[in-house]
Amino acid sequence: MKKRTLSVLFVVLLACMMLSGCKKNVGTPEDNAVTDTEDKDSGDGEEAEEESGYLFGYSCIDLDNPYYKTLQKAIEAALNDTGDRLEARGAHSDAGTQNEQIQELIDMKVDAVFLSPVDWESITPALEALDEAGIPVINLDTRVKETDLTKAFIGSDNKNAGYVCGEDLKKQYPDGGKILIFEAQVVNAVNERITGFEEAIANAGFEVLNRADVNGEKSKAYEQMKAFLTEYPDIDAVMCGNDQIALGVLQAVEETGRDNVKIYGVDGSPDAKSEIAKEGSPFIGTGAQSPINIGKVAAETGIAILDGGKYEEEVCEETFFIDKNNVELYGTDGWQ
Repeated sequence: MKKRTLSVLFVVLLACMMLSGCKKNVGTPEDNAVTDTEDKDSGDGEEAEEESGYLFGYSCIDLDNPYYKTLQKAIEAALNDTGDRLEARGAHSDAGTQNEQIQELIDMKVDAVFLSPVDWESITPALEALDEAGIPVINLDTRVKETDLTKAFIGSDNKNAGYVCGEDLKKQYPDGGKILIFEAQVVNAVNERITGFEEAIANAGFEVLNRADVNGEKSKAYEQMKAFLTEYPDIDAVMCGNDQIALGVLQAVEETGRDNVKIYGVDGSPDAKSEIAKEGSPFIGTGAQSPINIGKVAAETGIAILDGGKYEEEVCEETFFIDKNNVELYGTDGWQ
């Protein structure tokens, strides 16, 4: 791995230009949400060519998903403070595209890669290529199948994120009810959330009318929910594997006037919190996580790996429930 060559003068100048570091928020109402920072291009312009810190790659499921975009920004903010850089790629939820993009990062000779896989198993050829190239991988958000090909995992307590939604649902319907489950079976993080939710409502009188694999996408969730609303006259609640799914379900529910259906998501995104805050909204709550914290820890871990320093091989960030009772305390204009 190449060594740093930044001079003392360059560090001083860079420190004056960089954005301030991320505020740490860990799931208490006293911690306000962190608002998204302005987009910055990665690796563009003559100044970028002259920089000599580490060059990291970032490969995620979809940069159109606000969670992964915020995670990118959090990593960038932390790397900016140390004079390092990030080259980002979003795969548009396509495993083949992600493998191709990772090869692009290898060809760019990045020093390490932050990776959130589209498919935990289909990513294996890309992991093998990275390993052959001697490029360490920091696995983020959802685990890969071949964990021995990664150096560290940093993510959320996804099982608890689903569990807290199930616990709230039992309060809403003490005698049970009829529910739908929307998931993304190739995304291990979503599977963990659904597992946590199902454990919470086990033996509590709930009937799962149907479940749908919508690949974590809002548009697919919208179309599927429209079909379910026609098929099932009685639906008490819908558990969604992420907030984007929940927002698609919400759109279908509102269009059909079935606002008695209670909707749960996972993420704690600004869009979800804004809907939760609305009077009479069917969006009841979300199992919230913090891409801000995950990004900051990811950057610290990546640098430690390249510097030969100490780091934790597994970090699991806290998740917690946001509903109408506490949403304003967390804020609706940014992430935790």
